[in-house]
Amino acid sequence: MDARSGVGEARARRHGNPNGSERPRKGDHGAPPRQRPETGDAFYGALDLGTNNCRLLIAAPSPSGFTVVDAFSRIVRLGEGLTAAGHLSEAAMKRTIDALRICANKLTWHRVGRHRLVATEACRMAANGDEFIARVKEEVGLELEIIGREMEAKLAAVGAEPLIEAGASSALVFDIGGGSTELMWLEQRQDRHEIVTWISLAAGVVTVSERFGGVDVDKAKYQAMRDHLKPLIVDFAQRVRSGTGGAAMPAHLLGTSGTVTTIAGVQLGLRRYDRARVDGCWLTQEAIAQVCAELLGLSYGERMDNACIGRDRADLVLAGCAILEEICAAFPAPRIRVADRGLREGILTLMMKTDGTFGRAL
Repeated sequence: MDARSGVGEARARRHGNPNGSERPRKGDHGAPPRQRPETGDAFYGALDLGTNNCRLLIAAPSPSGFTVVDAFSRIVRLGEGLTAAGHLSEAAMKRTIDALRICANKLTWHRVGRHRLVATEACRMAANGDEFIARVKEEVGLELEIIGREMEAKLAAVGAEPLIEAGASSALVFDIGGGSTELMWLEQRQDRHEIVTWISLAAGVVTVSERFGGVDVDKAKYQAMRDHLKPLIVDFAQRVRSGTGGAAMPAHLLGTSGTVTTIAGVQLGLRRYDRARVDGCWLTQEAIAQVCAELLGLSYGERMDNACIGRDRADLVLAGCAILEEICAAFPAPRIRVADRGLREGILTLMMKTDGTFGRAL
């Protein structure tokens, strides 16, 4: 969950640069730039349709890897009510199709030459997931691909890998999504980090908040969330220990999700979310625990009023906190790096590397 609100956002930043700028266009509801690009065939597109968000990046290869030329992110809550009903609701599908039309317009406007458009947990789990994908193709003209959990984990790890500390022998990368949470244990292999073992848990901020409630959350309800999640995450930590000779302490954790970026924004005291300050920053376990306790002490209205949370996330943020605190408890590395990047960046990286254009100026 890396969007701050339900409106569109535009970025012009360098991939792999933690200090790159991000300047959302105020009031932008997906309108394309006024100046039509002349070389759109060189552009790549990556779309991630998750349980909570619909997100698009359009980028061009550059010497630093790639440069994002346009982006869009909107909270659509495609998986709202999915856990109980077993299928995607009509209201959720309509919201999502509206967002996907904007994405389609951006891809057309920029004359994107190559793209990959993926859907994750909500479409994987819904009884009508395939029907929804067919409906998107018919109504919007976009061909979405429902990817498996292993591919989702791989793409998230590839997207976040540039923020793994140089020389780190191991790192735990995690992505707390709307419908699932991916945990990836990476180890250094020559000049890169590779996934050694991974897991995808059928627990994300939407599913956990719907199960336990996300509006009025007291200490007892929050503890119930953690108690539910604990055995799932501890089991993975034990698997890591058995595969690493008893060690399950990575050099550091690396979180790529709206939960960890939100906590970073709150901890930094930001009056509005600022990607330039969040992406690549470091948090301690103590700072995370402090922010989670602070958020637990707020009312629903107070969470809505926080500029780094907002109305769209006020009922989800504590579920994310519960997941994050259990990850930290199972893997108690003292430092956690924050990544406002992930699956979309992984898609772009792999496409460009396949084409031999990654890191080249076109």
